[in-house]
Amino acid sequence: MRKLLVVVIWMVASAAQVLAHTGFGERPKLVVGIVVDQMRWDYLSRYYDQFQEDGFKRLITNGYSCDNCLINYLPTVTSIGHTSVYTGTTPALHGICGNDFFIDDDPVYCCGDQTVDPVGTDNRKRGCMSPRNLLSTTIGDQIRLHTDFRSKVVGVAYKDRAAILPAGRSSDHAYWLDTDNGQFITSTYYRTELPDWAKAYNKELKKNKELQKVGKDVGSYPLCGHITTDMAIAALQGEQLGKGEVTDMLCVSYSQTDVIGHAWGTRGERTDAAYLELDKDIARLLKALDEQVGEGNYLLFLTADHGGAHNFQYMIDHKLNGGAWNFEQEVMNNQLETYLKEMFGPAVDLSIINGLNGYRFYLNHGKIKALGLDLQQVKDALIAYCRQLSHVQFVMDFEKVNTWSVPDVLRSRALYGYHPHRSGDLLVVLEAGWYEFGKWSSPVGTTHSAWNPYDSHIPLLFYGWKVEHGSTGREVHITDIAPTVTQMLHIQQPNACVGEPIIEVVK
Repeated sequence: MRKLLVVVIWMVASAAQVLAHTGFGERPKLVVGIVVDQMRWDYLSRYYDQFQEDGFKRLITNGYSCDNCLINYLPTVTSIGHTSVYTGTTPALHGICGNDFFIDDDPVYCCGDQTVDPVGTDNRKRGCMSPRNLLSTTIGDQIRLHTDFRSKVVGVAYKDRAAILPAGRSSDHAYWLDTDNGQFITSTYYRTELPDWAKAYNKELKKNKELQKVGKDVGSYPLCGHITTDMAIAALQGEQLGKGEVTDMLCVSYSQTDVIGHAWGTRGERTDAAYLELDKDIARLLKALDEQVGEGNYLLFLTADHGGAHNFQYMIDHKLNGGAWNFEQEVMNNQLETYLKEMFGPAVDLSIINGLNGYRFYLNHGKIKALGLDLQQVKDALIAYCRQLSHVQFVMDFEKVNTWSVPDVLRSRALYGYHPHRSGDLLVVLEAGWYEFGKWSSPVGTTHSAWNPYDSHIPLLFYGWKVEHGSTGREVHITDIAPTVTQMLHIQQPNACVGEPIIEVVK
């Protein structure tokens, strides 16, 4: 009997020791995800000496930095980046294939949803939004699933897609700015009325003289980051995030850095001011988290949805390769139409191409079929046409890219970015330093979408709950963020996750 008692005590003690070792049942009170739109990885070092102690520098010096975090798909754009961070997967599986794309010949905006109504505005263009096109779960969805939907998940951003897609499909809270009325809004996908705390903050915005002065152009100023931070703090306090019995999540995205980058590029006073002011906003958010949840009680990560190229003229002025390439002018022109008529007959025109997006051709499959054309022959003809254009390095057929003679990095990123009903048909790869010059880039600004390090190398910082200080130069990917967080929480990964936990962080 005595021996049996000893064995039982040993078993109980061993079980307790294993439980303590694995941390099962231990979770932070709050998970905070921060995405900085168009933030290159090298900005962390570029501005490090100018950062104050309690903003970015606090995350770097007290947190864990993954210094070689790469985006592993194409194209590198806002909606895809935000979605991939929180789902741990790529367009091939989460289905968000661009800010705008086509689904079987029908044009869609990534978050557009005419089945819902706006809340907080009468503007249907700004407010009829939801995550209905998202095919996979997010970190927040998994947290809510694990807690039988008792957890709160809140998304806040200037851009609708930057609030909606991170928050996921099951969230009751996503708020974005209607620039027409200077108010944060939502849609009936989430709720029929704004919560009182959001109404109260919107009243404060109506009194904001600086916002009244800049109006619809607020995204071009650091002010955009200030009011995003204020809204995030209002949500933190209003929803009492991190105060309940289960883990909550707050998803915050800063968009002014992208708007400013497109307009003024990667260098200059505007961009410098954007990041130094953002540093102050990060510090304010951290202070609010400390006060609301308690330092060490929240797990935070900070990353970017994509980077940005140096302005082409800046590169040329310094004897570096680069230039502007206007996709529409280079491709969708009379020369191409003449070429198509010569190849396939007088009835064929540019209407067989639905559009160009993210260096991709979206072909009109219905039109091509109605004309009695062979789809593969049309693709081959367009490939031959584009290959002879200046500064085009590769043109790939998505359905054949696995067997083509292209560098492995391009092959894998093209495949990870390819959804057969949503990603188009052909992918154009330009020479390094060359980028599409159009409505998203000014003569002194920049853009993104390419595979190159300037677009795909992004910051990744972890901070707070059970995160030890350190860094790694090992290659990790944007898709590794979600499985890292979910493993730390001991919950299931998002249901289409292809990433791997970053072992240096979860140890």
